[in-house]
Amino acid sequence: MTSSQSPSSAPLHGIRVIDITEVVMGPSATQMLAELGAEVIKVEPPGGDMLRATGPGGRKQAGPLFLNLNRNKRSVVLDLKTPLGREAVLRLAAGADALVYNVRPDAMKRLGLAYETLREINPKLVYVGTFGFSQRGRYAKNRAFDDLIQAGVAIPAASSMAGSEVPRYAPLNLADRATGLYAFGVICAALLTRERTGVGQAVDVPMFETMASMMLGDHLYGHTFIPARGTFGYPRLLNPQRRPFQTQDGLVCCLVYTDDQWANFLRAVGEGDLFQRDPRFVDGESRTMHSEALYKLLADKLSTGTSRQWKELLEPLGITVFSAHSFETLLEDPHLKDIGFFQEYEHPTEGTLRTMSVPSEWSASTLPALQPPPLVGQHSTDVLQEAGFSQAEIEEMVRLKVTEVPGLKPPLI
Repeated sequence: MTSSQSPSSAPLHGIRVIDITEVVMGPSATQMLAELGAEVIKVEPPGGDMLRATGPGGRKQAGPLFLNLNRNKRSVVLDLKTPLGREAVLRLAAGADALVYNVRPDAMKRLGLAYETLREINPKLVYVGTFGFSQRGRYAKNRAFDDLIQAGVAIPAASSMAGSEVPRYAPLNLADRATGLYAFGVICAALLTRERTGVGQAVDVPMFETMASMMLGDHLYGHTFIPARGTFGYPRLLNPQRRPFQTQDGLVCCLVYTDDQWANFLRAVGEGDLFQRDPRFVDGESRTMHSEALYKLLADKLSTGTSRQWKELLEPLGITVFSAHSFETLLEDPHLKDIGFFQEYEHPTEGTLRTMSVPSEWSASTLPALQPPPLVGQHSTDVLQEAGFSQAEIEEMVRLKVTEVPGLKPPLI
């Protein structure tokens, strides 16, 4: 992984985050903080984050999803259901800038880690919950996971409207990752507010409301107005013809969007007067309502030439033609190679691994070196010593199975 000569110039250098999150949503947010220089202490239950066991490498607690969600963090194992585990978190929180969790608030209250408790210890703490639903509604106590939230905000329904034979979820952890990205921004904003006011606060980032806002930002559409001025759903996005187009030798994305682009495209394919002779396309509103017919025309035309031919014809006219990648070809993308997007590093149990660079570039700040995700409890001793526990106390915590330290096993009973 790349190295940094000036880690103190990182945007979030000096910010300490206690990360009590597992799986995807919370870890994605805290990894973004860590990649920008925050010190993120990942508090894991005995045995580690459950995502460690998912996929190849899982038998050694180094599954690929975990590896790509927990870079640049330190791991401490704590059983939060024990008095000693709770005491350790309270000590860590006393010196932290933020604490992030992704269980329901009632669970944090049962653990004795509610905001009211931590605020007494550290009034400047930013206390951020990432969980399923706002605590003000009837779903407050419901469990949530990515597929459930996708269904709840009509993503499968939209896939059917867009031509899928059966309702489908988006083929990525969309709700988890989108909410994690929003939580990252919210955490940074809350830290900025704390710097201005000197006072921390509790902030909730619920998945359902985050994704409902994102989905309806596009698809509330005609129902934005009261009374409604049309249907739900942005027609261009729900158009069954909105897909990669088949050329004679591959699949391409060719988005003809503006009036000028459509005029240039139609002239190039011998249909220069289409908008004048077809009433469906007389203005932008009509073209949006009949976008399926326009995209069908686009698909038919592109099928008559090769990808290269279309690039050479259309790109000088301001219309980009971009080849559609597979996972395999994305890994070989020449632009990503130009910028060194993929990096390799050595993992202590899994050998040589591949990861992705941080996707932001800074003119005056230097990002910290990318560090491999931690082993379970890799930093338990260091973190607990920093919190004021003696070596003897740490060994007793290992004996009681409150914590785990690599190479230090509890005695057999």
